[in-house]
Amino acid sequence: MTALVEAQNICVRAGGSEVLHDVSLRVTKGEIVTILGPNGSGKSTLLRALLGILPVSHGRVSRSPGLRIGYVPQKLHIDRTMPMTARRFLSLPHRHSRADSDAALARVGVPEVADRPMAGLSGGQFQRVLLARALLTKPDLLVLDEPTQGLDQPGEAAFYRLIEEVRRDTGAAVLMVSHDLHVVMSASDRVICLNGHICCEGTPRVVSNAPEYRALFGLGTQGALALYQHAHDHDHTHDHPHDHHDHHGHTHA
Repeated sequence: MTALVEAQNICVRAGGSEVLHDVSLRVTKGEIVTILGPNGSGKSTLLRALLGILPVSHGRVSRSPGLRIGYVPQKLHIDRTMPMTARRFLSLPHRHSRADSDAALARVGVPEVADRPMAGLSGGQFQRVLLARALLTKPDLLVLDEPTQGLDQPGEAAFYRLIEEVRRDTGAAVLMVSHDLHVVMSASDRVICLNGHICCEGTPRVVSNAPEYRALFGLGTQGALALYQHAHDHDHTHDHPHDHHDHHGHTHA
């Protein structure tokens, strides 16, 4: 399948030292790829190289022609003295109609915040507005840099659910850097463990059992990667016709 974005043996240098060495990866249409790694492992550097923000010192990054990317940054500071509403924020830097902006906020589950100041939103609401702004570009690829940082476990789980629904409804691929080394959305098609280079790669379950993953995160022989599930104690043999929590073929622990 043709890659939306692909890195071939890339190296990235910063401040005279090599931050990424010989990294190769590709993201194809409709898949969810999660990048895990400790602080300083080069996760954000890799995203910026894939987006063309940072130059590579070796190798090649290619993106499909006309690729539309929706980017959700790791952190965004809003001046608390500036009374910018969520709807107004969605029209920066490109203006969108009120109807489109309101539809985007509704899509991410926060229609009530349209006229509220951005500085007054909760962490979860703020991240959903950032996601709405990214979705307004109708992206082929959604890139999220530690989108659940600062959220509590229920907030993180709800945001993961939302990402799964966006992929299902729009067909957009998702490339996500996760700050949580111990929990990964089970809908991830691939997990890449990064520490300056790719240590291991595979499905969430394969990676959770990889000795490289355990060594990288100091988990020892007892450590394990927990896979976030939609409903841990849900019995699909008795599904209600209208229950559509988990129809992505997830394997339940």
